[in-house]
Amino acid sequence: MARSHHRKKHKTHLQSFKHAHDTSVSQASKSKSSAKIVFALGGAIAAFVASYFAADGSLLWMTLATLGGAAAGYFIGKRVDEGKA
Repeated sequence: MARSHHRKKHKTHLQSFKHAHDTSVSQASKSKSSAKIVFALGGAIAAFVASYFAADGSLLWMTLATLGGAAAGYFIGKRVDEGKA
Protein backbone atom coordinates (compact mmCIF):
# COMPACT_ATOMS: atom_id res chain seq x y z
CA MET A 1 0.00 0.00 0.00
CA ALA A 2 1.27 3.50 -0.78
CA ARG A 3 2.61 5.52 2.13
CA SER A 4 2.06 9.10 1.00
CA HIS A 5 2.99 10.63 4.35
CA HIS A 6 6.65 9.72 3.65
CA ARG A 7 6.87 11.88 0.55
CA LYS A 8 8.67 15.20 0.96
CA LYS A 9 6.08 17.35 -0.81
CA HIS A 10 3.28 15.82 1.20
CA LYS A 11 5.04 16.61 4.50
CA THR A 12 5.50 20.23 3.47
CA HIS A 13 1.85 20.46 2.57
CA LEU A 14 0.81 19.03 5.94
CA GLN A 15 3.07 21.42 7.84
CA SER A 16 1.59 24.46 6.16
CA PHE A 17 -1.93 23.16 6.74
CA LYS A 18 -1.21 22.53 10.41
CA HIS A 19 0.21 26.03 10.84
CA ALA A 20 -2.78 27.66 9.14
CA HIS A 21 -5.16 25.59 11.26
CA ASP A 22 -3.44 26.51 14.55
CA THR A 23 -3.73 30.27 13.99
CA SER A 24 -7.44 30.08 13.23
CA VAL A 25 -8.08 28.09 16.42
CA SER A 26 -6.22 30.58 18.60
CA GLN A 27 -8.24 33.47 17.18
CA ALA A 28 -11.53 31.66 17.73
CA SER A 29 -10.75 30.78 21.34
CA LYS A 30 -9.61 34.32 22.07
CA SER A 31 -12.91 35.88 21.02
CA LYS A 32 -15.10 33.28 22.76
CA SER A 33 -14.95 34.27 26.39
CA SER A 34 -13.13 36.44 28.83
CA ALA A 35 -12.12 35.41 32.32
CA LYS A 36 -12.69 38.99 33.48
CA ILE A 37 -16.43 38.66 33.02
CA VAL A 38 -16.67 35.22 34.58
CA PHE A 39 -14.64 36.14 37.65
CA ALA A 40 -16.44 39.48 38.06
CA LEU A 41 -19.84 37.77 38.07
CA GLY A 42 -18.61 35.04 40.38
CA GLY A 43 -17.08 37.57 42.77
CA ALA A 44 -20.25 39.65 42.78
CA ILE A 45 -22.44 36.65 43.55
CA ALA A 46 -20.13 35.35 46.28
CA ALA A 47 -19.88 38.79 47.90
CA PHE A 48 -23.65 39.27 47.74
CA VAL A 49 -24.32 35.95 49.45
CA ALA A 50 -21.69 36.57 52.14
CA SER A 51 -22.91 40.12 52.79
CA TYR A 52 -26.53 39.00 53.01
CA PHE A 53 -25.72 36.82 55.99
CA ALA A 54 -23.10 39.14 57.51
CA ALA A 55 -25.09 42.40 57.25
CA ASP A 56 -28.49 40.90 58.10
CA GLY A 57 -30.02 42.15 54.85
CA SER A 58 -28.81 45.77 55.06
CA LEU A 59 -29.12 47.07 51.50
CA LEU A 60 -26.22 49.54 51.76
CA TRP A 61 -23.67 46.96 52.91
CA MET A 62 -24.92 44.35 50.48
CA THR A 63 -24.53 46.80 47.59
CA LEU A 64 -21.03 47.84 48.65
CA ALA A 65 -19.92 44.25 49.13
CA THR A 66 -21.37 43.21 45.76
CA LEU A 67 -19.55 46.02 43.95
CA GLY A 68 -16.34 45.24 45.81
CA GLY A 69 -16.59 41.55 44.97
CA ALA A 70 -17.24 42.33 41.32
CA ALA A 71 -14.21 44.66 41.20
CA ALA A 72 -11.97 42.08 42.89
CA GLY A 73 -13.19 39.37 40.51
CA TYR A 74 -12.59 41.62 37.53
CA PHE A 75 -8.97 42.23 38.47
CA ILE A 76 -8.38 38.55 39.20
CA GLY A 77 -9.87 37.67 35.81
CA LYS A 78 -7.72 40.29 34.14
CA ARG A 79 -4.61 38.65 35.59
CA VAL A 80 -5.84 35.24 34.37
CA ASP A 81 -6.38 36.64 30.85
CA GLU A 82 -2.86 38.10 30.81
CA GLY A 83 -1.51 34.66 31.63
CA LYS A 84 -3.24 33.15 28.56
CA ALA A 85 -1.50 35.40 26.07
